Amino acid sequence: MQTPLTPLDFARRARALYGDREAVVDGDQRWTYAQFFDRCDRWSNALQQLGVAPGDRVAYIAPNTHANLEGFYGVPQVGAIIVPLNYRLLPADWVYMINHSGSRVVCVHADYLDLVQAVRHEMSAVEHFVALEGACDGWESYEQLLAQADVTYSRPALAEHDVLAINYTSGTTSRPKGVMVTHRNVWVNAVGTLIHHPMSCADRYLWTLPMFHANGWTFTWIVTAAGATHICLRKVDAAQVFDVARRERVSMLCAAPTVLITVANAPASVRADAPRGVRVLTAGAPPAAATIERVEQELGWTITHVYGLTETAPLITVCEPRPEHAALSSAERARIKALQGVELITSGELQVVDEQGQPVPRDAATVGEIVVRGNVVMEGYYRDPEATARAFHGGWFHSGDAAVVHPDGFVEIRDRLKDVIISGGENISSIEVEGVLLRHPSILEVAVVGLPHDTWGEAPHAFVLLRPGTTLTMDELRDFTHERLARFKVPKGLTIVEELPKTATGKIQKYVLRGGRAAIAAQ
Repeated sequence: MQTPLTPLDFARRARALYGDREAVVDGDQRWTYAQFFDRCDRWSNALQQLGVAPGDRVAYIAPNTHANLEGFYGVPQVGAIIVPLNYRLLPADWVYMINHSGSRVVCVHADYLDLVQAVRHEMSAVEHFVALEGACDGWESYEQLLAQADVTYSRPALAEHDVLAINYTSGTTSRPKGVMVTHRNVWVNAVGTLIHHPMSCADRYLWTLPMFHANGWTFTWIVTAAGATHICLRKVDAAQVFDVARRERVSMLCAAPTVLITVANAPASVRADAPRGVRVLTAGAPPAAATIERVEQELGWTITHVYGLTETAPLITVCEPRPEHAALSSAERARIKALQGVELITSGELQVVDEQGQPVPRDAATVGEIVVRGNVVMEGYYRDPEATARAFHGGWFHSGDAAVVHPDGFVEIRDRLKDVIISGGENISSIEVEGVLLRHPSILEVAVVGLPHDTWGEAPHAFVLLRPGTTLTMDELRDFTHERLARFKVPKGLTIVEELPKTATGKIQKYVLRGGRAAIAAQ
């Protein structure tokens, strides 16, 4: 009597139990669960009319809208694979990911139609371009396709190890890799998250986290599993967050630390009458303890820190509250909440190991690499068996994150084994940024590292060795990179140096540059 573990079962249950309850709010538009799933079913029918078959890929470039959310049900219901793309990237990035995934259908929000239209001739495998909102010559209208579709569709038999989504990494060392997440991965992550962070049909969830970010950390399905209400937010700024939170009686949201900082630093007039008791999950980068303390003390919100990777579907640890924490000062509690924490009950086994693969002692000092194995770990990298084999060597998934383990078992990330910069929850490749900067006629050598930033948690900072007889200002650097990089990848700081620290073999010692970060950040 076994049935496959799939988040689509959450939809079946929600439709049966919560059909007349409010499912989705998007501005002035509202749908019950019955109405929402009617639209999802019509989209499934429309996709089949377009020729989409099991295993085909359907890509999305869109902010947090109801149409985007409908894709997380309509696409897998026909056995197809959803490919949610980061709308903050450049068109060239989208071209690579769409071509690499072999997506046959591309669904795009009105804000990005012109950008995609300009490069659509480079996407030779795409058979249908669908405008989720707005219109563009040669594009099909999402709403018209739904209006012409039926609620019935041919649902194939699904296996829990079928791929549900391909989520692209940020390409920290090379081209972005497509992480294959299965129905089982998502189901296990969703249930584990609900065990540690319960929700109910009374909850109203605000979409401050992008749905493209590891499938919105799987809250695209978790909210439905609880029968709660999805409240879409197309653009995140402090005024909108507080306005919608008040108006829609928000009880929960997920946020990268940059959103927490935005919320914490909002003017008093914006924060006036903010709802109390909002539960917040934060991840994407280690949040500052001071930010946690401020949000909890001033707003009366409760923050829980979780950690994971795209490759782990994504959550693998939670900073679990314990009774003894209640007796601590607010500052000490915030310090603990900034730790990555302990394994989720369902995430599998996590260890911090040394170079020999042995677990490090629980001394809060010995640094090792976080490795995991369990039911949330990805199927592999799409069309990249070599990278998959490297990630899984020794029978564990290797995170690339360097951490220590505290005596109570709490894990704390100290650095990254790769020189990845996590800015506002987005991973940035220092190698990619350096490659662009080296095209500048004044730059002879460059090293890019992440330094503390008041808004983004950390941000790229460029250490530059100039060519003789040349000069370079921050404004000139910013203008040069704005034309060549997504804006969140542009360096926020510049330091001109006489030489870059190097090993005997000529490798730049970035840890030396990071060592002076406090003085530079204060400039």
